[in-house]
Amino acid sequence: MPPDEDGAYVEVHAKGLIVNDGPLSRPVPVALRYDPGAEPTTVRLDFPGGTSWVFPRTLLEAGLRAPARRGDMGVWPCGRVQTVVELHTSDGVAMVQFDSSVLLRFLRSTYAVTASSVTR
Repeated sequence: MPPDEDGAYVEVHAKGLIVNDGPLSRPVPVALRYDPGAEPTTVRLDFPGGTSWVFPRTLLEAGLRAPARRGDMGVWPCGRVQTVVELHTSDGVAMVQFDSSVLLRFLRSTYAVTASSVTR
């Protein structure tokens, strides 16, 4: 993701776990991105193969504490240390599990970037 004119953006690389109905799950690299110059209220998850999901930053934040849904996306805590992001497509449903601490650090970074760009 290119930085905005002030060079402010957040990009965090994380490992998600694609959760299936069956006994096998598989890890997947995910890039968590935030560009306040382009869309200050949204975050983006980029998956291998060019698949991206853009959704409100507030949905991710709310889903870390309690189940939250908006349109074709849902986010909810899974146990004490993990969070699930559910994505609905015409091909079906994908559920990706993340360590909550990674998502929380990402969110904190997005708010820090937003605060610093406001004070410029």
